[in-house]
Amino acid sequence: MLEGPTFLVSRDLPSSCEQETRWIYNSFCVMQLTNNKRGLELEEEAVLRKSCKLSDALEEGETKKNIQDLSLSLNQANDQNHATDQTDSTSLIYQLGRDISINCLLRCSRSDYGSIASLNQSFRSLIRTGELYRLRRQMGIIEHWVYFSCNLPEWEAFDPNTGRWMRLPRMPSNECFICSDKESLAVGTELLVFGKEIMSPVIYRYSILMNSWSSGMEMNVPRCLFGSASLGEIAILAGGCDPRGNILSSAELYNSETGTWELLPNMNKARKMCSGVFIDGKFYVIGGIGVGNSRQLTCGEEFDLQTRKWREIPNMFPRRNGGSEVTDVSAAAEAPPLVAVVNNVLYAADYALQEVRRYDKDNNSWVTIGRLPDRIVSMNGWGLAFRACGNRLIVIGGPRALDGRVIEINACVPGEGVPEWNLLASRQSGSFVYNCAVMGC
Repeated sequence: MLEGPTFLVSRDLPSSCEQETRWIYNSFCVMQLTNNKRGLELEEEAVLRKSCKLSDALEEGETKKNIQDLSLSLNQANDQNHATDQTDSTSLIYQLGRDISINCLLRCSRSDYGSIASLNQSFRSLIRTGELYRLRRQMGIIEHWVYFSCNLPEWEAFDPNTGRWMRLPRMPSNECFICSDKESLAVGTELLVFGKEIMSPVIYRYSILMNSWSSGMEMNVPRCLFGSASLGEIAILAGGCDPRGNILSSAELYNSETGTWELLPNMNKARKMCSGVFIDGKFYVIGGIGVGNSRQLTCGEEFDLQTRKWREIPNMFPRRNGGSEVTDVSAAAEAPPLVAVVNNVLYAADYALQEVRRYDKDNNSWVTIGRLPDRIVSMNGWGLAFRACGNRLIVIGGPRALDGRVIEINACVPGEGVPEWNLLASRQSGSFVYNCAVMGC
């Protein structure tokens, strides 16, 4: 979220960053005592006053202004007393050193990175190269944002921790792409949207580093209606249909760090309109429709990234959406399985019975644990988003009685008891969710 006034919104920083700031203040005190140059001492005293103001302002959400004041003060001292050293365009917070500067920035919310990137070239480069996000991932610092589209080709993002909304730049597309089947996937710092142009498949990629869309990447085997999931900087896509409508058993791994696609061994069964998840570091494909079979597949498959082998799991998803006796809808008219994983536990939403179920991996069985939010509706599962967002399950969709112009985001923290849904946000928008993905970085 790097450019435009929409992104330059400050927020309260977590207490860990406040502690880091106080530690930085103490570091300045040590530097003052050990420096013998009287002129530099006077300048550092002014810098320390800036640092104190920054510590107070962090509680008031004035992140950009105070970080900028501190950075400018430090760089002014650097210019006057270290003329032969690095300048404002090539340094972070000079007096703190690069490592301590980065350590503090890692604890800032990524909603503030747009403001921080505007300070100077070095801050901007640090964020746009993705270095900060790679370090955050290594340290286990992850924020989950929800990206979804209710009015193609427009996309919105929602931060459930702050309740902040953001509108993405408009996706460059044509009518053919808008009307085609589309899949979406968030991996690393990218949002990928798969569809079809007039003559061939296309992938649009949105980068949070550059706040822009691009196209041009290609899979080894173009496909649609596939199952997919991401784990950090990698994602796996399995099954689906090729441009001629053939159902596929092939799978591919995408690495967002290198931008490369790698063919994986084929699944045991070809399938389309399936779903994918990661559980305990392994990739699972669930449900779907097979070759020469109009009924839903009840088996799943597990792919081990270490052994590079698939294992079929019979009856992993035996009854979806209440069974045919409840919905009386063909499998091809239903949405792919609505599944999500929280803390390595698999959950599923049954749109027909409005139920939430939990998967017992040890016994290969499902247990009903509660109901979906009452006001959310769908068309055979289409138009409803059921996703994991950190330690929460979220449901995005339109309520029944508001003329289809409001979208609601509900969330719960699943546990042993019945899910308790809370309304996180609502917004004037289309009530049909075409695509949705959660990005954690």
